[in-house]
Amino acid sequence: MKQESAFVKKLLVYFKGYRKDCLLGPLFKLLEAALELAVPLVVADIINRGIAEQDKGHILKMGLLLAAMGLCGLVLSVVAQYFAARASAGFVRGVKSAAFAHIGKLSYADLDRLGSDTLITRMTGDAAQVQTGLNLALRLLLRSPFVVFGAMILAFTVDAQAAWPFAVTIPLLLLVVFALMLFSLPLYKRSAQGLDKVTGRTRETLAGVRVIRAFCKEEEEKKTFDADANALSRLLVKVGRLSALMNPLTYVIVNAATLLLIYTGALRVDAGALSQGELVALYNYMAQILVELLKLASLVITITRSLASASRIAALLEVAPSMTYRDAVFDKNEKSDEAVVFEDVSLRYAEGGDEALTALSFSAKPGETVGIIGPTGAGKSSLVNLIPRFYDASAGRVLVAGRDVKDYDETSLRRGVGVVPQKALLFAGTIRSNLAWGDPDAANDDAALYRALEIAQVADVVKSKGGLDAVVEAGGKNFSGGQRQRLTIARALVANPAILILDDASSALDYATDAALQKALGEALTDTTVFTVSQRASGVMHADKILVMEDGVLVGVGTSQELLASCPLYREIYETQFPPEKAAMEGGERHA
Repeated sequence: MKQESAFVKKLLVYFKGYRKDCLLGPLFKLLEAALELAVPLVVADIINRGIAEQDKGHILKMGLLLAAMGLCGLVLSVVAQYFAARASAGFVRGVKSAAFAHIGKLSYADLDRLGSDTLITRMTGDAAQVQTGLNLALRLLLRSPFVVFGAMILAFTVDAQAAWPFAVTIPLLLLVVFALMLFSLPLYKRSAQGLDKVTGRTRETLAGVRVIRAFCKEEEEKKTFDADANALSRLLVKVGRLSALMNPLTYVIVNAATLLLIYTGALRVDAGALSQGELVALYNYMAQILVELLKLASLVITITRSLASASRIAALLEVAPSMTYRDAVFDKNEKSDEAVVFEDVSLRYAEGGDEALTALSFSAKPGETVGIIGPTGAGKSSLVNLIPRFYDASAGRVLVAGRDVKDYDETSLRRGVGVVPQKALLFAGTIRSNLAWGDPDAANDDAALYRALEIAQVADVVKSKGGLDAVVEAGGKNFSGGQRQRLTIARALVANPAILILDDASSALDYATDAALQKALGEALTDTTVFTVSQRASGVMHADKILVMEDGVLVGVGTSQELLASCPLYREIYETQFPPEKAAMEGGERHA
């Protein structure tokens, strides 16, 4: 509980700019509450003077006063709602912006550890819950106690002897409210964790729906989801039952106090010590206390859930990035003897068990094309992810342009190393805006953009779509898989990087398009070091150097001809894709 409070306190900085709203919202609500507390006194006066003395003029005057008080209360309530909504929405906007920016600073290893489902839940559901709780808190957190204690004080000013049930009722109600809050807070936190699990399961199922259907695993996935959903449902029912005790308990206590008040007040009215109007005022104050405590009970439940959500968001902001950067600048135009060097490099993923890469050593010169091939799970993507420092090596050193990759600042390193990942991803916007991710300065340079498109073999597609300003839907859904891959290659080429990584970036292309792409890359990128990851021998045959990977170990290095003679694994991959007769024909053609 103390840790959660400390986390929540760290969020207070995001109230900057909304402190005035946080003061004005409750202030106007308190003014409205003051008017509400005056209503029973006006009603008592109407009964004691207007009705008892049959003074219609007084009744009309007091009635108009009540109407004016109601209108003023409405205006004050609307103004309070405006400031509360402005403060809560602005606060959550700041928190979400900070959380989004913080997530962008986390390394791949941090994101793997946290899980995308948790991050999505905290940025959406938790943030919405915090906004709702803060809005209600600004309007009711001071108002409800003010009305409750104000009603009790005014009741004692009306008649101290008849008002004693107030002094017993209010502490008892507060005890019930805060006891239920104490027990429900941990349960709300557990329910949020359960929601993370269900969200993750849903996201995983939607992402892999085609695979699930292909292997007829619908029923199995449904059972797994039902198990997670039922566990969350049972927890929510438990929390709901606990929260549901709030209303009946408060009703019982307040109604019992009302009976005592009416009984005591009736005796004093009969004895002439209390007027009928004063008894009605006391009853109205008890009714106000009931209404406000029901509001407070509901508010406590909402605030309890909001505090649990706020602590989860604050805990996310407390996650320190596992990678730190230094101030060395990677100049992609600077010449060096070695573009990339791996010195006895090993990689173990967080909580991943065995090493993904083991003792890798090789080098790549500027302008050299390096092919990386091997079976699925061999560690090919893990290897290239170390070059732009998406992950840090757990042992050994990765050198880029003669300097340890850990010495560079993040911006210059990422701009100097172009990466085309396995999953081709485009963003909602236009083709121009997507290509400009590579270099914002090239956004208005159509010639540079079309040059990158020509090299990537996708210029004709862009022209058929209507040009650079053609619309791109989220994820590039209005393009085929091969078109998306070629557009992501063009995006990387626009940046003119010193090192280009193609992580199985042509897997969706046919052999003819792939061959044309490799030829264009070879002709255009004479000074760029290119790493090509592929499971097809045809994708790496042209490379100056080929790295053959198996189970995270480098089992062969050399040209295609050298590896055919010295590396059984490469020869097996090659002969699987090129039957001996075809390989002989292609070999003869190449020699010719």
